[in-house]
Amino acid sequence: MAVPITRARRGPRGQGGAAHVFLIPWWLGLVLVTAVPLLASLYLAFTDYNILSTPEFNGLENFRRMFEDGYFWAAVRVTLVYVLVSIPLQLGFALLLALILDRGLRGLAFYRSAFYLPSLLGTSVAVAILWRQVFGDDGLIDRALSVFGLELGSWLQNPSLSLSTLIVLNVWTFGSPMVIFLAGLRQIPEELYEAARVDGAGVVRQFTGVTIPLLTPIIFFNLILQTIGAFQSFTQAHVVSGGTGGPANSTLFYTLYIYQQGFTNFDMGYASALAWVLMAAIGVVTAVHFVLSKYWVFYGDD
Repeated sequence: MAVPITRARRGPRGQGGAAHVFLIPWWLGLVLVTAVPLLASLYLAFTDYNILSTPEFNGLENFRRMFEDGYFWAAVRVTLVYVLVSIPLQLGFALLLALILDRGLRGLAFYRSAFYLPSLLGTSVAVAILWRQVFGDDGLIDRALSVFGLELGSWLQNPSLSLSTLIVLNVWTFGSPMVIFLAGLRQIPEELYEAARVDGAGVVRQFTGVTIPLLTPIIFFNLILQTIGAFQSFTQAHVVSGGTGGPANSTLFYTLYIYQQGFTNFDMGYASALAWVLMAAIGVVTAVHFVLSKYWVFYGDD
């Protein structure tokens, strides 16, 4: 009697070939869009290259040039001020809104979506143009202050105020960390708050003794993401200043200076060196955050 032949069911191992096929676009993107340009920029960082001619190797000249470049130090100063001021304000405001929404407001889904929307639009060209109209000469802010007799003129043309407008714009994009904070707050057991209340802890003591310690992993996660994003900010400064970083280099972000060197001055070798210094700086700052995290971040098994 002939035994019928049946097709063997494919197990997880049999699906490996199909998985690799679906991963091909990702691998192509990783190699062609990320790895190859990254290695090319590393080579160009040690060359004198103006795009129109063949790169000429010049060793560490591009990196030595940075120490004598006043615009480089201006860009570093502006970027550091932007990061050190805007990130704490943004995370603090995001946590405050998350605490309010965690109280169980009616229509929570609507508020959560409404507050998250600025995070999607905050880095867009359209919002940057709107920001220029709001803080520009005879803009909305200027008109509002004139009612109280304060006429500051264009904030964007005032070197002492122009960077503040970009900091406010970054703080306004609090939606993404707020949603993450809200998810973290929902994971804190209510029993811990009840035990704290039994021990006589008030609202402030519950916040400092229960909420903050259990939320430190979420704070750390948001801190890393938003810090890296702040170092890479570009669109806002480019649109608001018209690509100049003015007035008086007050909005000359580091990424904007890289753009100016690479695509305005066509000094791609120097721009590549600047980009690698930025990547190294972000790596060092991130590493320092991870080292310091063991002193203030508390996980469930601690």
